Amino acid sequence: MPLRERLHRIEIGSSPARARIVAGGEVIADTERALLLHETGHAVRAYIPREDIGAAVEPSDKTSFCPFKGHASYWTVGGVENAAWSYEDPKEQVEAIRGRLAFYPDRVTVEIGP
Repeated sequence: MPLRERLHRIEIGSSPARARIVAGGEVIADTERALLLHETGHAVRAYIPREDIGAAVEPSDKTSFCPFKGHASYWTVGGVENAAWSYEDPKEQVEAIRGRLAFYPDRVTVEIGP
């Protein structure tokens, strides 16, 4: 296993707190079922179940690839272009986030707390 892969860690766990996503002053997602993904070199990300998103979720043409998680699809949510991404067919080690959406904190407000 290459050194880069041995030093890179991803941990996924349930959030002990409610997660809310706000765009334009409107709550577009509210859940107590978020998964928190901790990854080497990245901020903690909340992955939200799609059924807990109360705004329109539309696919984008944008995609990307992560060597540790797989191919990402991007989504316009609540009218905010490319506000979120998901792994529809993730690598085995991150199977728990399959189909859940994570949001860009510079495009929407991500609140994790009581």
